[in-house]
Amino acid sequence: MVLLLLLPFINRSIEYTDVKVGAERTEIFIPMLKNKNVGIVANQTSLINTTHLVDSLVSLKVKVIRICSPEHGFRGDADAGEHVSNYTDLKTGVPVISLYGNNKKPKVNDLDEIDIIIFDIQDVGVRFYTYISTLHYIMEACAENEIELIVLDRPNPNGFYIDGPVLDMQYKSFVGMHAVPIVHGMTIGEYAQMINGEGWLGNKAKCKLKIITCINYSHKVYYKLPVKPSPNLPDMESVYLYPTIGLLEGTIMSVGRGTDFPFQVYGEPEFSDTSFSFIPASISGAAKNPKYRGITCYGKDLRNMGSEIIVPEKKIHLEWLRVAYLGSSVQNKFFDSFFNNLAGNSKLKQQIIAGTDIETVRSEWQEGIYKFKVTRKKYLLYEDFE
Repeated sequence: MVLLLLLPFINRSIEYTDVKVGAERTEIFIPMLKNKNVGIVANQTSLINTTHLVDSLVSLKVKVIRICSPEHGFRGDADAGEHVSNYTDLKTGVPVISLYGNNKKPKVNDLDEIDIIIFDIQDVGVRFYTYISTLHYIMEACAENEIELIVLDRPNPNGFYIDGPVLDMQYKSFVGMHAVPIVHGMTIGEYAQMINGEGWLGNKAKCKLKIITCINYSHKVYYKLPVKPSPNLPDMESVYLYPTIGLLEGTIMSVGRGTDFPFQVYGEPEFSDTSFSFIPASISGAAKNPKYRGITCYGKDLRNMGSEIIVPEKKIHLEWLRVAYLGSSVQNKFFDSFFNNLAGNSKLKQQIIAGTDIETVRSEWQEGIYKFKVTRKKYLLYEDFE
């Protein structure tokens, strides 16, 4: 069992309740695997309580013949963007196919002899968090090869709100494949249904899809992750701050990779405010060569701001992006080409540079968010927050 923090905060008191994630509902999906050759898309979050899903299935004599792992690798110890080659898992002896770099979509021979695929990865509910892109490619491969896909659903820790500009499809990339806001407010199971239902797969193909839902979850609760979803999201503060601070990955700023508090700070060597500093260092499995390694960076400390600002306000905090821009040493080089992919448009960059009022910026998102909410409603599996 994992725990949820119920909405809303009342004098900062926290009420807890139990939830059973899809992977724990073995009585439903294990019978579906009988006499089948099984492929699994998984990483370090794919747990049944404290035991890895793959280890559990192998111990139950399920015929797992192949594992596919996304960014960060099967055991979750690879850097963001790091190339991970195919290999054999030492514990189980099952071959592992890396789904990152040039091999984002399984090839036909990767799926050879597979009858059914299980997808079980903890998402964080942010458009540029690439596990939903991996989900898209898995669904597309399954549709093309007539393989059934079972998604073991998990709650979304940012599933209590929706915010950000909807992706302009001319900026489609692996960090944004669909016309959704930065924070989409859906579980990965709900998102899979939307990909299928909206015809977003190649040639508008349909994947044969089964969702194993969570029990006792709704979008009216805060979900506390039992394990970090990736090496640089070590705690709930980083998860709550990620939709905002993640945008700064497309700038000259360090976001704290190479520290004990990634995505909870930002800074660069020549930042105007020197009251807070940090020094990025090489950290194996998380940030082997972080931006500004070994160099003192000055900037802002946002630790605790996720729970104190993002959670109650339920929105991306653009003021931090503006402060970072205004305090940077080289404003003409502050943004790089990656920023527009993360933002999902070219306008946000222009608005920050022009000093456009934050509420004006946010008001321009609302029509897109409204239309998305109408679409999203069709695919929800749990009670909504509205």
